Amino acid sequence: MTFSYIVLGAGRQGTAAAYDLARFGEADRITVADSELERARSAADRVNQLTGRKVVDAIALDVRDNGAVGRAIHGHHVVLSAVPYFHNLRLTKIAIDQHVSFCDLGGHTDTVRQQHALGGEAKQAGVRVVPDCGLGPGMGNNLAVYAMGLVGEAEHVYMYDGGLPQNPQPPWNYALTFNIEGLTNEYYGGMTVLRDGKLQHLPCFTEFEMVDVPPLGQLEAFLIAGGVSTAPWTFQGKLQTYQLKVLRYPGTFAQLKAFSDLGLFDLKPVRVGESEVVPRHLFHALYEPQVRVEDDKDVCIVRVVARGKKNGKPSEAVVELIDYYDAATGFTAMQRTTGWHLAIVAAMLAKKETPLGSIPLEVAVPGEALVREGRRRGFQITERVGA
Repeated sequence: MTFSYIVLGAGRQGTAAAYDLARFGEADRITVADSELERARSAADRVNQLTGRKVVDAIALDVRDNGAVGRAIHGHHVVLSAVPYFHNLRLTKIAIDQHVSFCDLGGHTDTVRQQHALGGEAKQAGVRVVPDCGLGPGMGNNLAVYAMGLVGEAEHVYMYDGGLPQNPQPPWNYALTFNIEGLTNEYYGGMTVLRDGKLQHLPCFTEFEMVDVPPLGQLEAFLIAGGVSTAPWTFQGKLQTYQLKVLRYPGTFAQLKAFSDLGLFDLKPVRVGESEVVPRHLFHALYEPQVRVEDDKDVCIVRVVARGKKNGKPSEAVVELIDYYDAATGFTAMQRTTGWHLAIVAAMLAKKETPLGSIPLEVAVPGEALVREGRRRGFQITERVGA
């Protein structure tokens, strides 16, 4: 059996997802939709050329137009949202109305929990909804579940992830490889984690530590927002600890904390002379040109450390993925780990391999399935288990 998919958003992640579906999603039709038709056509042409078959079509679509979205997604098996997170709740409702399964790149925990509240409607409509795909919290949560299985009786899960340039350039030592709205969303608010078996909300830019990540060396690790998403609620009563820290090159923490302390990630307008300015929008205008670089050669890291007991003895499992820019296809590591993960989940939805309803990613996608599909795509996922 073959399937039809529609990808909303023809940016980097949407293009990568369409490519993966064309190769591994048993697709007979993929529609790429974007507000800019030329961008959608460019994405479709690129995927068709890379795969050697004309499987992707392009359409113009404004995702803010509910009626147009409903008409565009009607008749597809799965819709993939690769647009900013603040559209996803509304798009989920439209997909359910159209009896089309839905997955997205998530990134905003409150929105995801509202999507899960639609589980009854999704189940009644006979569709599957799995938000929060991508590198983090997506692939990270799946690898965490896999690591927990290796430990035996898991008690503590510590996660680290990051997307970084292979050749960092001062003063920022960072390269933006996805929508800046998603980046600053991660830098605002905080993260709900499990500590001592209880839910605890911790602010961004706290609990700093240095972590050795060969071959990259010493990296900074600290808390930001949303990286574990709904998993702490899922594992409450089962684990004592579940948390994630982002990885950055040395010096980044002080920069970002200064920006945060100044209020540059805030969304409440401030008066500047005769005008009102949203601090976050100003930050976008100033910061994005500094970190949008021509050199797309990047590296993405996910490391999970799970600790617990096996046969009554202390046990530890470390699962790690390190992925690099791929010169053969021109896809960045961030595109591969984010867009391809979204496509992996979409294919599982199409094949009805996840439960009906709106299901947390860490429940819907077994760790073993993610590792199998990741390795099938060439991801180097290592694992080691010891005391």
